[in-house]
Amino acid sequence: MRIAQVSPLAEAVPPRAYGGTERVISWLTEELVRRGHEVTLFASADSITKAELVPLVDEGLRLAGKLDTFLIEQMVELEAVSARAHEFDLIHYHCDYYHFPWSQRSHTPTLTTLHGRLDLPGLSRAFGAYPEMPLVSISEAQRTPLDADLNWWATIHHGLPQDSLAFNRHGGDYFAFLGRISCEKRLDRAITIARALSMPLKIAAKVDPTDRKYFETTIEPLLDDPLIEMVGEICEADKNEFLGNAKALLFPIDWPEPFGLVMIESLACGTPVVAYRNGSVPEVLVDGETGFVVDNMDDAIFAASQIESIDRAKCRAHFERCFSVETMTQNYERAYERLVERAAAPSSRRTSASVRSHNGSGIGHGNGRSKAPAPDLDSLFNTQ
Repeated sequence: MRIAQVSPLAEAVPPRAYGGTERVISWLTEELVRRGHEVTLFASADSITKAELVPLVDEGLRLAGKLDTFLIEQMVELEAVSARAHEFDLIHYHCDYYHFPWSQRSHTPTLTTLHGRLDLPGLSRAFGAYPEMPLVSISEAQRTPLDADLNWWATIHHGLPQDSLAFNRHGGDYFAFLGRISCEKRLDRAITIARALSMPLKIAAKVDPTDRKYFETTIEPLLDDPLIEMVGEICEADKNEFLGNAKALLFPIDWPEPFGLVMIESLACGTPVVAYRNGSVPEVLVDGETGFVVDNMDDAIFAASQIESIDRAKCRAHFERCFSVETMTQNYERAYERLVERAAAPSSRRTSASVRSHNGSGIGHGNGRSKAPAPDLDSLFNTQ
């Protein structure tokens, strides 16, 4: 199958440091290539891939200090994809809803994986304007804020290569926090848990400019403690040691987490997770087997104190069973095949031709729904 993978341009594929979305795109792309598909990756020039790379910017915009040009570069990327759309059997987008006006009018089937939160103001209006767009959620919980009448094609959990992180049977003597320092990730809760148990906490995390004030006012005053070690942002090569040598990963989030890639990275190392019951957490973890799912601070502290009751081998086994790149890619292949078959079906072609003849726009609504209203582009591009 000839497949285009369209990445956001904020980070390289794979990212040099932080960047869960781009890391998943990389794993999926390389596995598709390994399985014999012809894959074209639209991404930054510093991306590394065995697929055909179409470079849109010299390097990922975040590390280049050019995030203020993100929307401009995104529009240029989408035009480049549109110009080559006829070359592909399917185009797989990972860049939110920005491509919807293009894809609605495309003869090439498209699939959109939504990697972010879906409870932001205005998103229901943006998605509601394009009810026929085939969508993939990365957890069942992620879908909750949006209208159930959207064209949800599948829920496909993330997966990573089984050899990317090695199993550590013994772990270590510290708690780990890995990710992004922001108000919704609640590093302050992790610090409270570690202090309550007199357990060292190592923090491998980045601070985005938008979260700098939160870090300086809420987190920085808590770091003056010998138990707390700020490691900083780490690269992929450092994750195995950081997570594998931890006693547990603390994931005390306070937001509707769409997936939480760090949880399965931790499980791959055999390291159990203590996480708050938000978003995807109950889908990813097996409470009492791969860690603990908690609802408040008292429960979190108690769970962390009991973490040695978790069998690290079961954590690894759960990862291998549910969250490998092979499983993720197989699920995407099934979704691709269904979309391509639907696009090739005579009934699909007749429906599209009929709609084009009726409204002159080339927009097909193949599921019998009424024609969606024209999108309000100001609302569409200013929801985040």
